[in-house]
Parts: sequence; structure tokens; C-alpha cells
Amino acid sequence: MTAHEPRRYRRLSGPADLVACEVAVGETDLMVLAARDLRAEARAAARAARRQIESHLALHPEMLEARRPLSTPADARGIVAEMYAAGRVAGTGPMAAVAGAVAEAVARALAEHSPEVVVENGGDLFAITTRERVVGIDAGASPWGHSLALVLPPGQRAVCTSSGTMGHSASGGRADAAAVVAPSGALADALATAVANRVSGPADVAAAAEWAQAHAGVEHVVIICGDTMGAAGALELRRMTDRTD
Repeated sequence: MTAHEPRRYRRLSGPADLVACEVAVGETDLMVLAARDLRAEARAAARAARRQIESHLALHPEMLEARRPLSTPADARGIVAEMYAAGRVAGTGPMAAVAGAVAEAVARALAEHSPEVVVENGGDLFAITTRERVVGIDAGASPWGHSLALVLPPGQRAVCTSSGTMGHSASGGRADAAAVVAPSGALADALATAVANRVSGPADVAAAAEWAQAHAGVEHVVIICGDTMGAAGALELRRMTDRTD
């Protein structure tokens, strides 16, 4: 993977009441929405999160390529420990949780500077909001395309997406999009990866959605494979043609 891949979907939407900025640190490529430009603060937070992960990888290189859950080493702390724990819940390796975990770590650091923060990291985001926010689901070339969005009530939550047909996600399935909403960025990311892995075709969508929804803390799941869409959970799913603010 190249250090910075173009994020064309970022041009599709953005709340007018928040200031947007993009920050790249190594492979971490963030879009930050906040009450003011927090570029410098976001860069510092991303570097801090990456240092934790890179320092741990130097001592435990097996974490990088693991596709199955690993026991948490005694020296794992913070964001790294969260990644191990999320992988065990989802049945994935710890790195399946990395983008969502970094998004949450940066968002929580920036919450000291802005009452509302949304941090998106390669299609995985963490939102800290005081009002309703709408998050679109990118399903690429599927007939559902960019036609669906999740309505997030005020609060703190992650929305993470994996795909077997587009983007940089490592997936063993053929889902155009598998989106999971959960309180933890690491958990939402790992579960999104696991859900996408379970979808080899449209016939798998219903069972994969049921599997994801059975996990504690999952607020919503949306799966798109070709012209088939399945969703389950407590949040509102809205057509993107509806007017949103």
C-alpha cells in the first residue's frame, strides 16, 4: 500500500458547521472535522498513536501479519491492548482493528480542543457529537452506490467499513461494503473486517448481519453485496437523497 491513497469519497459530503482538514502521518491518512482547524493537534495525536503501535510491533512482529486472534502480551498497553481485545471478539488478527483504533485515539485527543470532533481514517471514523450527524456508506460500483447513510444521534461512537471489492481493506469476502457501528473504534473495525470476510455473495448477507448484531455493543450493521442490502440495529438508515444538515 502506498503511503497516501486518494480519498475521493471525501469530496461527496461534509457538515457546513465544522471545519475540515486533512492530516497524513505515514500510512495514516485522516480527515478531521471540528469546531476549528486542528491540523497540528491531529498530527501530534496521530504520531502518538502510531508510536505506541510501532514500538509494540518492534517487539512483537507477529502481530503485523496475524489473521487470527492473539493473546495479549503482558507489555501491551493503551491502543495496542484494545486492538488485541477487539481481534479476539471478532475472530481476527489485531491489525484488523488498527484504523478504527487510531481514529478513536485521535478523536479523543482532539475532544480537549473542540466540543464536536469527527475523525475519519480510510473509511473508518470515530465521532464525538452534540447533535445528529449523517454518515454516508460508500458501496462503490454496487447499485446501492452512495445512496445510503446512517443517522448518528448525539454521543460517541465509531462507524467502520470494510470491503472486498474496493479500497485498501484486506478482505477474504466479496462485500461491496460492510459497515459496523459500535462504541469502540477498534471493535467496530475488527467486526467490519470479520463481517466482510463472511460475505462471499448476496446469499450470505442476512446471516452475516445477524452474526454481527449478536455482538454486545453493536448499534447497527449494514452490508451491501451487489444489488443486495441487509441492515440490522437501532439507528436510522436514510436515503442520501434526503436533505441532511
